[in-house]
This record gives sequence, structure tokens and C-alpha cells, in this order.
Amino acid sequence: MKVGMVAHHYPHAAHREEFVARVHRVAEEFRRTPGCLSADCWLAAEGGAVVSIVQWESEEASAASLAAVQAAAGLDLAYDEREARPREIVRLATP
Repeated sequence: MKVGMVAHHYPHAAHREEFVARVHRVAEEFRRTPGCLSADCWLAAEGGAVVSIVQWESEEASAASLAAVQAAAGLDLAYDEREARPREIVRLATP
């Protein structure tokens, strides 16, 4: 069963460019992990959200990938004052 994650991030305008670059770096790291099928950064047409979408071949691959990316040196995944409001994260699974 494939699994996925869609995360909407809401950076303050002053941090938007930096935040988009950060999401691109995180997506690159996800794509290097075993079992990751895709990882992309999208910009919402309205509302200013930066959307990250990741897809894995299994729940196990997702868990291992998330752990690897969180441990990667130089990557910042924490919610902080650069974001105007909390992230909205939706986990997905194929039937």
C-alpha cells in the first residue's frame, strides 16, 4: 500500500523565499531515501501556502524516510516563528 503526505506551510511574506528553498532541500533529501517515490514543493495559487507532497511505497518506508530526513545535518523541519500559522498535514494511503 502506498502512503503519502500533503503539508501546507504558511510562511510570513518576509521568509517566503527562504522557506521555499528550505522545502526544496527537504524534498531533495526525501527523494534520496529508500522507498520514497516522489517529493515535490508546490506553491498554492491562492493564500500563500507552500505545499510539500511526498509519496512512499509503504508505511515502513515513510517512517524510515522521515527519520532519515529529520536526522540529516543542516535540515530544519521544525515549526517556528517564520511561519504565520501552524502547518496543516494530511496523511494519505491507497485503498
